[in-house]
Amino acid sequence: MESVFAIFLLIVLMVIGVPVAWAFASVLAFLVWVFDVNTQTLLLQGFRGLNSVILLALPLFVLAGYLMQAGGVATRLITFMEASVRGRKSGLGAAMIMSSGIFGAISGTATAAVASIGTIMITPLATKGYPRAYSSALLGISSLLGILIPPSITLILFGVVTRLSITALFAATIIPGFLLMIGLIIYNNIASRGFLAEFQKQEAANPLPGGPVPTLAETDGFWKSAFKAVPALMMPVIILGGIYGGFATPTEAASIAVVMTVVVGFLVYRTLTWRSLVGNILKAGETTGTIILILLFSMMIGRIMVAQSVPQDLTHAVTAVTENKVAILLLVNVFLIFVGMIMDDISVTVVIAPLFLPLVTSAGVDPVHFASIVACSVVIGANSPPMAPILYLACKIGKASIHQAVMPALRMILYVALPVMLLVTFVPELSLALPKLFGAY
Repeated sequence: MESVFAIFLLIVLMVIGVPVAWAFASVLAFLVWVFDVNTQTLLLQGFRGLNSVILLALPLFVLAGYLMQAGGVATRLITFMEASVRGRKSGLGAAMIMSSGIFGAISGTATAAVASIGTIMITPLATKGYPRAYSSALLGISSLLGILIPPSITLILFGVVTRLSITALFAATIIPGFLLMIGLIIYNNIASRGFLAEFQKQEAANPLPGGPVPTLAETDGFWKSAFKAVPALMMPVIILGGIYGGFATPTEAASIAVVMTVVVGFLVYRTLTWRSLVGNILKAGETTGTIILILLFSMMIGRIMVAQSVPQDLTHAVTAVTENKVAILLLVNVFLIFVGMIMDDISVTVVIAPLFLPLVTSAGVDPVHFASIVACSVVIGANSPPMAPILYLACKIGKASIHQAVMPALRMILYVALPVMLLVTFVPELSLALPKLFGAY
């Protein structure tokens, strides 16, 4: 009962706006007091859990994401994607979706994709007839491709707290990530027809003096945009090729990402300066420090819950009601989505996911498959009210009303993200085929 109250307390503290790290610290203090835990032993266990070479990838990928924003990588990617789909009515929306996917394949974070892609694309989308609320919702959903398409900071944390292979986890979400990307492109193609047709009518009736302002992609053309984007496009190829080719570990690949971003930003695009480099290193340090604090507190909370047999009690409680694998998976899906509406992806990954891992494995679900299910649930939860942290951030960057963006976001979740999650849940090979193919699992 105390452990259940602790999870409830964590949710309440987050809802009322307590910073995530201190919400975790408060719950830890409550559990230590209730169960009279030896804090010295607990701290040693927590710091031992952080003593991981794999965790070095975390600050490096965070830094790579920040440097990509300052180094011109995002701009070149977007320009190339725009040029690739130019001429199609829904092409600009598709360009944002694909740019988010490629950006995620370098930075590993959703927030970096929202900030970088949104800052560059929302205004051009508005000038081409896309409502800002719709564009913000599309940005919020597509930015979560950074969690599904490796490398992913969320999956790194999942691997650390569950002791699973990071390489296997990265491979497990590639197919779900591409399914989400393709689904969003198809949805955008259908949903945008109405307002784009109306915009074209208004544009024809009231033409701008001198014609519409051309975008950078229209000015450069396809081949010039492609040439400028080559260094940016090579980055995910080298990073992922190094990991799955056996030439680099995820931590070494993260180091390569940082070095490549610095070299490309300074020597190729020449938009990165020493001042912005230092500033982004400080930002990455601040973000990493927050994540590490959350991870430390969550590891200690997990130790207490394991000592109190909470995961085992949860397994017994659910299996006493039903042992049907489908029913258990649906129950876990619903709970993950519900918790994801209130908690951020890091909190869900480091606390809730390990709590449910014994339950799903007892039902015959592969742990790597479960990681893929968790990643898909984050896509839905992070864009669903009441908290919807990614959607709120996308609306802030897109200068759109959250109230107007909620319905477009919910439609994308209903028609795209939820079906992808159910497919991934009940077709395990979508998650396990590539890890087996690469020999990572």
